[in-house]
Amino acid sequence: MVTTANPHQPSGNEPRPWHGPVPPEQAHLRVTHAHRDQVVDHLQAAFAQGRLDKDEFDERVDLAMNAKTHADLAPLLHDLLPAVPQQPRFRPHPSGPRPLPRDGADRLGAAAAHGLGLFLLPVGPLIMLATMGRQSLYVRHHAIEALNFQLTVLLSSIVLLLTVVGALLVPLIWAAWFVLTVVGGLAALGEGNFRYPLTFRMVK
Repeated sequence: MVTTANPHQPSGNEPRPWHGPVPPEQAHLRVTHAHRDQVVDHLQAAFAQGRLDKDEFDERVDLAMNAKTHADLAPLLHDLLPAVPQQPRFRPHPSGPRPLPRDGADRLGAAAAHGLGLFLLPVGPLIMLATMGRQSLYVRHHAIEALNFQLTVLLSSIVLLLTVVGALLVPLIWAAWFVLTVVGGLAALGEGNFRYPLTFRMVK
Protein backbone atom coordinates (compact mmCIF):
# COMPACT_ATOMS: atom_id res chain seq x y z
CA MET A 1 0.00 0.00 0.00
CA VAL A 2 1.12 3.59 -0.50
CA THR A 3 1.28 5.88 2.49
CA THR A 4 -1.00 8.89 2.41
CA ALA A 5 1.81 11.16 3.59
CA ASN A 6 3.85 10.69 0.40
CA PRO A 7 2.29 8.52 -2.30
CA HIS A 8 5.42 8.67 -4.45
CA GLN A 9 7.94 7.24 -2.00
CA PRO A 10 7.66 3.48 -1.40
CA SER A 11 9.04 2.01 1.78
CA GLY A 12 9.82 -1.51 2.90
CA ASN A 13 7.78 -4.07 1.00
CA GLU A 14 5.11 -1.61 -0.11
CA PRO A 15 4.41 -1.51 -3.87
CA ARG A 16 5.54 1.39 -5.99
CA PRO A 17 2.97 3.98 -7.12
CA TRP A 18 1.14 2.48 -10.10
CA HIS A 19 2.60 3.62 -13.40
CA GLY A 20 2.68 0.56 -15.61
CA PRO A 21 3.24 -3.20 -15.50
CA VAL A 22 3.99 -4.45 -12.00
CA PRO A 23 6.02 -7.49 -10.94
CA PRO A 24 3.93 -10.67 -10.68
CA GLU A 25 4.44 -10.82 -6.94
CA GLN A 26 2.72 -7.43 -6.58
CA ALA A 27 -0.17 -8.03 -8.97
CA HIS A 28 -2.49 -9.24 -6.19
CA LEU A 29 -1.88 -6.23 -3.92
CA ARG A 30 -4.77 -3.83 -3.44
CA VAL A 31 -4.68 -0.39 -5.04
CA THR A 32 -5.57 2.95 -3.47
CA HIS A 33 -7.60 5.91 -4.74
CA ALA A 34 -4.25 7.50 -5.69
CA HIS A 35 -3.43 4.55 -7.96
CA ARG A 36 -6.86 4.69 -9.61
CA ASP A 37 -6.58 8.43 -10.17
CA GLN A 38 -3.12 8.03 -11.73
CA VAL A 39 -4.52 5.53 -14.22
CA VAL A 40 -7.42 7.87 -15.01
CA ASP A 41 -4.87 10.65 -15.63
CA HIS A 42 -3.26 8.41 -18.27
CA LEU A 43 -6.64 7.64 -19.81
CA GLN A 44 -7.62 11.33 -19.94
CA ALA A 45 -4.32 12.14 -21.67
CA ALA A 46 -4.87 9.36 -24.20
CA PHE A 47 -8.46 10.51 -24.81
CA ALA A 48 -7.28 14.09 -25.37
CA GLN A 49 -4.72 12.78 -27.89
CA GLY A 50 -7.44 10.92 -29.78
CA ARG A 51 -6.00 7.50 -28.93
CA LEU A 52 -9.27 6.43 -27.28
CA ASP A 53 -12.79 7.08 -28.48
CA LYS A 54 -15.49 8.08 -25.99
CA ASP A 55 -16.86 4.56 -25.52
CA GLU A 56 -13.40 3.12 -24.87
CA PHE A 57 -12.59 5.96 -22.50
CA ASP A 58 -15.82 5.54 -20.52
CA GLU A 59 -15.35 1.78 -20.27
CA ARG A 60 -11.77 2.01 -19.06
CA VAL A 61 -12.54 4.75 -16.54
CA ASP A 62 -15.34 2.61 -15.09
CA LEU A 63 -12.97 -0.33 -14.78
CA ALA A 64 -10.29 1.86 -13.19
CA MET A 65 -12.69 3.31 -10.61
CA ASN A 66 -13.75 -0.22 -9.61
CA ALA A 67 -10.30 -1.83 -9.69
CA LYS A 68 -9.29 -3.70 -6.55
CA THR A 69 -5.75 -4.89 -7.34
CA HIS A 70 -2.81 -3.94 -9.55
CA ALA A 71 -3.78 -6.83 -11.83
CA ASP A 72 -7.11 -5.08 -12.48
CA LEU A 73 -5.39 -1.83 -13.50
CA ALA A 74 -2.59 -3.24 -15.65
CA PRO A 75 -4.69 -4.14 -18.75
CA LEU A 76 -6.22 -0.66 -18.92
CA LEU A 77 -2.99 0.98 -20.10
CA HIS A 78 -1.13 -1.86 -21.81
CA ASP A 79 -1.55 -0.24 -25.24
CA LEU A 80 -1.23 3.39 -24.07
CA LEU A 81 1.83 3.75 -21.87
CA PRO A 82 4.43 4.36 -24.62
CA ALA A 83 2.65 7.56 -25.75
CA VAL A 84 1.55 9.07 -22.44
CA PRO A 85 3.46 10.36 -19.39
CA GLN A 86 5.01 7.46 -17.54
CA GLN A 87 4.39 8.67 -14.01
CA PRO A 88 1.68 11.31 -13.67
CA ARG A 89 1.81 12.71 -10.19
CA PHE A 90 -1.16 12.27 -7.91
CA ARG A 91 -2.01 15.67 -6.51
CA PRO A 92 -5.12 16.62 -4.59
CA HIS A 93 -7.42 19.27 -6.01
CA PRO A 94 -6.80 21.88 -7.32
CA SER A 95 -3.40 20.93 -8.74
CA GLY A 96 -4.41 17.96 -10.89
CA PRO A 97 -6.35 18.04 -14.14
CA ARG A 98 -9.99 18.97 -13.67
CA PRO A 99 -12.26 15.94 -14.12
CA LEU A 100 -14.94 16.33 -16.78
CA PRO A 101 -18.43 14.80 -16.85
CA ARG A 102 -18.90 11.85 -19.18
CA ASP A 103 -22.64 12.34 -19.64
CA GLY A 104 -25.76 14.00 -18.27
CA ALA A 105 -25.93 11.57 -15.36
CA ASP A 106 -22.56 12.82 -14.14
CA ARG A 107 -23.78 16.42 -14.28
CA LEU A 108 -26.99 15.60 -12.41
CA GLY A 109 -25.11 13.61 -9.79
CA ALA A 110 -22.65 16.44 -9.23
CA ALA A 111 -25.47 18.99 -9.01
CA ALA A 112 -27.27 16.75 -6.52
CA ALA A 113 -24.14 16.67 -4.36
CA HIS A 114 -24.52 20.43 -3.95
CA GLY A 115 -28.32 20.60 -3.90
CA LEU A 116 -28.86 17.90 -1.28
CA GLY A 117 -26.87 20.08 1.10
CA LEU A 118 -29.86 22.43 1.22
CA PHE A 119 -31.87 19.71 2.93
CA LEU A 120 -29.36 17.37 4.56
CA LEU A 121 -26.35 19.64 5.16
CA PRO A 122 -23.11 17.56 5.08
CA VAL A 123 -25.05 14.30 4.84
CA GLY A 124 -26.27 15.18 1.33
CA PRO A 125 -22.90 15.44 -0.42
CA LEU A 126 -21.59 12.58 1.71
CA ILE A 127 -24.29 10.30 0.28
CA MET A 128 -23.33 11.27 -3.28
CA LEU A 129 -19.63 10.77 -2.50
CA ALA A 130 -20.31 7.27 -1.18
CA THR A 131 -22.53 6.30 -4.13
CA MET A 132 -22.00 7.97 -7.51
CA GLY A 133 -18.64 9.34 -6.36
CA ARG A 134 -17.27 5.80 -6.55
CA GLN A 135 -18.08 5.62 -10.25
CA SER A 136 -17.42 9.17 -11.47
CA LEU A 137 -14.46 11.45 -10.81
CA TYR A 138 -16.61 14.44 -11.73
CA VAL A 139 -19.25 13.61 -9.12
CA ARG A 140 -16.55 12.84 -6.57
CA HIS A 141 -14.86 16.19 -7.21
CA HIS A 142 -18.07 18.17 -6.66
CA ALA A 143 -19.24 16.01 -3.73
CA ILE A 144 -15.98 16.61 -1.86
CA GLU A 145 -16.14 20.36 -2.53
CA ALA A 146 -19.77 20.52 -1.36
CA LEU A 147 -19.04 18.37 1.70
CA ASN A 148 -16.20 20.64 2.80
CA PHE A 149 -18.39 23.73 2.36
CA GLN A 150 -21.28 22.27 4.35
CA LEU A 151 -18.93 21.21 7.16
CA THR A 152 -17.31 24.65 7.19
CA VAL A 153 -20.65 26.48 7.46
CA LEU A 154 -22.01 24.12 10.11
CA LEU A 155 -18.93 24.15 12.33
CA SER A 156 -18.34 27.90 12.00
CA SER A 157 -21.98 28.60 12.89
CA ILE A 158 -21.71 26.52 16.04
CA VAL A 159 -18.60 28.42 17.09
CA LEU A 160 -20.10 31.84 16.28
CA LEU A 161 -23.21 31.10 18.33
CA LEU A 162 -21.02 31.05 21.43
CA THR A 163 -20.61 34.84 21.24
CA VAL A 164 -23.11 37.67 20.93
CA VAL A 165 -21.39 39.30 17.97
CA GLY A 166 -20.94 35.93 16.28
CA ALA A 167 -24.61 35.10 16.73
CA LEU A 168 -25.50 38.27 14.82
CA LEU A 169 -23.40 37.09 11.89
CA VAL A 170 -24.97 33.64 11.64
CA PRO A 171 -28.04 34.75 9.61
CA LEU A 172 -25.75 36.41 7.06
CA ILE A 173 -23.64 33.29 6.83
CA TRP A 174 -26.66 31.10 6.18
CA ALA A 175 -27.98 33.49 3.56
CA ALA A 176 -24.64 33.22 1.77
CA TRP A 177 -24.75 29.45 2.31
CA PHE A 178 -28.04 29.20 0.44
CA VAL A 179 -26.90 31.33 -2.49
CA LEU A 180 -23.53 29.60 -2.86
CA THR A 181 -25.06 26.12 -2.64
CA VAL A 182 -27.43 26.96 -5.49
CA VAL A 183 -24.57 28.45 -7.53
CA GLY A 184 -22.49 25.33 -6.93
CA GLY A 185 -25.28 23.10 -8.21
CA LEU A 186 -25.74 25.21 -11.34
CA ALA A 187 -21.99 25.21 -11.98
CA ALA A 188 -21.92 21.41 -11.74
CA LEU A 189 -24.66 21.19 -14.38
CA GLY A 190 -22.58 23.34 -16.68
CA GLU A 191 -19.29 21.46 -16.24
CA GLY A 192 -17.95 24.28 -14.07
CA ASN A 193 -14.92 23.95 -11.82
CA PHE A 194 -16.70 25.67 -8.92
CA ARG A 195 -14.88 26.27 -5.63
CA TYR A 196 -16.58 27.65 -2.54
CA PRO A 197 -14.87 30.70 -1.01
CA LEU A 198 -13.57 30.74 2.57
CA THR A 199 -13.89 26.97 2.90
CA PHE A 200 -11.76 24.67 5.05
CA ARG A 201 -11.04 21.65 2.86
CA MET A 202 -10.86 18.96 5.50
CA VAL A 203 -11.83 16.15 3.13
CA LYS A 204 -9.50 15.45 0.20
